[in-house]
Amino acid sequence: MTTDTTSLQLEKIVEEAEDFLPLLGTDHVELYVGNAKQAAHYYISAWGFQPLAYCGLETGVKDRVSYVVEQDKIRLVLTSPLVPGGPINEHINKHGDGVKVVALWVDDATKSWEETTSRGGESCMKPEVREDKDGKVVLSGIHTYGETLHVFVERKNYNGIFMPGYRAWNPSYKAPEVGLKFIDHMVGNVGWNEMNKWCEFYAKVMGFAQLVSFDDKDISTDYTALMSKVMSNGNGRIKFPINEPAVGRKKSQIEEYIDFYNGAGVQHIAVATDNIVETVTALKARGVEFLYVPENYYDDILERVGKIDEDLALLKALGILIDKDDEGYLLQLFTKPVLDRPTMFFEIIQRKGARSFGKGNFKALFEAIEREQEARGTL
Repeated sequence: MTTDTTSLQLEKIVEEAEDFLPLLGTDHVELYVGNAKQAAHYYISAWGFQPLAYCGLETGVKDRVSYVVEQDKIRLVLTSPLVPGGPINEHINKHGDGVKVVALWVDDATKSWEETTSRGGESCMKPEVREDKDGKVVLSGIHTYGETLHVFVERKNYNGIFMPGYRAWNPSYKAPEVGLKFIDHMVGNVGWNEMNKWCEFYAKVMGFAQLVSFDDKDISTDYTALMSKVMSNGNGRIKFPINEPAVGRKKSQIEEYIDFYNGAGVQHIAVATDNIVETVTALKARGVEFLYVPENYYDDILERVGKIDEDLALLKALGILIDKDDEGYLLQLFTKPVLDRPTMFFEIIQRKGARSFGKGNFKALFEAIEREQEARGTL
């Protein structure tokens, strides 16, 4: 995003995005994983998530188990099958561990389903009410790219721990939080020539507007390239960049993802912090691995971004990237894939006024990813 268009584009989002689907935020993200208990331990120990809720055999659920962990406004649901066969096993066999549900917090799940399905959205869950002694939650849902689902969650009449069917989970072991606040954006990878199709889906079915676009001239190195468009809802709380491959001399990160995930899916989750130095320091101390940024990246960085509040030497030691737009600057760093397959990863981001997506860092980021691809033999 160029600095002279950032504010204008952002200011027009509310005008362009239709208001038939008001979204209050991200309710939760559900991942299908091979071993939910161990995955929960990883996100608690390494990422500082706190145990929240559980469902499984002890709550009367016979076919699956789910652990819910949270940190500030970020909530992850980690789900594994308890029986052979079935859709959860099929998803894991095909994709490996990965995001199945991006759940969106709404005031009216029934109206959200009606509005989206009437505009061409394919239903995956008609509105259903789940109740217990703490009230009721209304859920509905539609399909999006790949086998990913959007579930609309209405919880205004519920006072329980997570939702009906779950009980509080309070194990003796808890690790300190690392300062993660909320999901800033979530990035989807789609196949060749599918980006515009899914951007049109978000515009038509969900009332999103395009925030910014990047072509292969913006996002490329000597070897690989991709194209991306960022879709945002009206209040800007939900932002979905959509990536597709572009022609390059070698296999891009998007092609690698599609090959190993066997289709489209969520590539990375960007999580916000108010102090990226403290957050990244804590994550590294707990074993989270990040992409390597060469030291020469920092040689002229202040000439490009201007004055910053942080100690540059400390940012350099941690490998944190810096970029700016006309609203301010941002700090960001990307993990290596957090799964066995080279698919999903996380971005840590701290915004100091900037509302863009780090365009100035694309080349350094892609070169870092290509070094990892070369080590895997997939470049």
